[in-house]
Amino acid sequence: MDLQELRTRLQRFADERDWNQFHSPKNLVMALTVEVAEVAEHFQWLTEEASRDLPQATRDAVAAEIADVQIYLVRLADILEIDLLETAEAKLLENEAKYPPGRVRGSARKYTEYDEPESEP
Repeated sequence: MDLQELRTRLQRFADERDWNQFHSPKNLVMALTVEVAEVAEHFQWLTEEASRDLPQATRDAVAAEIADVQIYLVRLADILEIDLLETAEAKLLENEAKYPPGRVRGSARKYTEYDEPESEP
């Protein structure tokens, strides 16, 4: 399934249930926020290493929550008439300009901090 098909299926899903009345941008953002928190909950208190090596049951649960995030995000973009792929591409181009590899490789600093000396840990 591609993004357009997902968008169409979500529109149909909402239409068949008469849920469009509840799918305001505000409500969708609130639902999206809850789902992102549910993803984060699986990682709370894990070490960096443990967060990279999840047991299969946890990976499956995280995958289900990520799917919820994607569903709400696609629905929000649809309601706001935002082309997700177009805006993601534009944002990626912007980030490539802000974060040139030769200048930022290995650094997690924000682009506005490049000219500041890196602090010692």
